[in-house]
Amino acid sequence: VQLQASGGGSVQAGGSLRLSCAASGRAFSSYAVGWFRQAPGKERDVVAAITWTGSMTYYAVFVKGRFTISRDNAKSTVYLQMNSLKPEDTAIYYCAAAPFVSITTPRVADFSSWGQGTLLTVSS
Repeated sequence: VQLQASGGGSVQAGGSLRLSCAASGRAFSSYAVGWFRQAPGKERDVVAAITWTGSMTYYAVFVKGRFTISRDNAKSTVYLQMNSLKPEDTAIYYCAAAPFVSITTPRVADFSSWGQGTLLTVSS
């Protein structure tokens, strides 16, 4: 599975943005997908994840209630809707896929297929 994240940009605090993760490969619809972020000088964190059916999701505590992950397997795309953005959300956002992931406790190391990141900058 090959992935490409897009949709990043610059937005003011309180604003919204939607990221997209487009995939190629016939197995995509059977893969769990996660969104991750990495700020300068910091480790990469799991932001959200979704099972291959889309029936179960995971959110990091720092985005819960503000971000929503969804997927459209017919379009081979996973989305991350980000609302009420804060300056601390500024980071490079990545998407990644894996065939087997614990949706309750996803880890960065669980994901094997990574796309290039897209930069989000939130100004105060």
